[in-house]
Amino acid sequence: MGFFLSKLVNVWEGFNECPARVVMLGLDSAGKTTTLYKLKLGDLITTIPTIGFNVETVSPCKGLTLTIWDVGGQQKIRQLWHHYYQNTDGLIFIVDSADEARFPDARDELHKILEFDCMSHIPVLVFANKQDLPYAKPLSKIAEVLDLSSLNSTHKWHIQACCAATGDGLVEGFTSFSGMIKEYKKSNRF
Repeated sequence: MGFFLSKLVNVWEGFNECPARVVMLGLDSAGKTTTLYKLKLGDLITTIPTIGFNVETVSPCKGLTLTIWDVGGQQKIRQLWHHYYQNTDGLIFIVDSADEARFPDARDELHKILEFDCMSHIPVLVFANKQDLPYAKPLSKIAEVLDLSSLNSTHKWHIQACCAATGDGLVEGFTSFSGMIKEYKKSNRF
């Protein structure tokens, strides 16, 4: 009887699994690739600027499996971002918390992304990365400059302080993101 119940629990937990396709964007040097491979490998790796994209499937928290498209953030590559939006279940946007001079550029890029029809109503996870650096700005300042409150009527969003190099804050961010993605997918079933 115990064996049967454990099998039943395993089958039931499988129904709770939420596979999703997400795109991870942000300006160059924000920490996108470091975040992706910290999730995938659990270790810090040396990265180089992404020319093109990296794609990996990860399970950052129970019940969530993500295929993450990490697309380069250099100025020349940003004009190609829209090619990755189709069939996206969520957006992970990474900001370098210590690079205040580039916050307005990050805001403009984030809002341009969300203007696309295929990105309508998708959940948004903003990782305020590099919080371990001395000049990192607090979440409230970053949320204000990115004008996240203007998304309240169109997107569910969450901003999370993190340090991709150590992994601090990643699980907490993905736990919130998981709930938003499940809700989004449930409301968009045909």
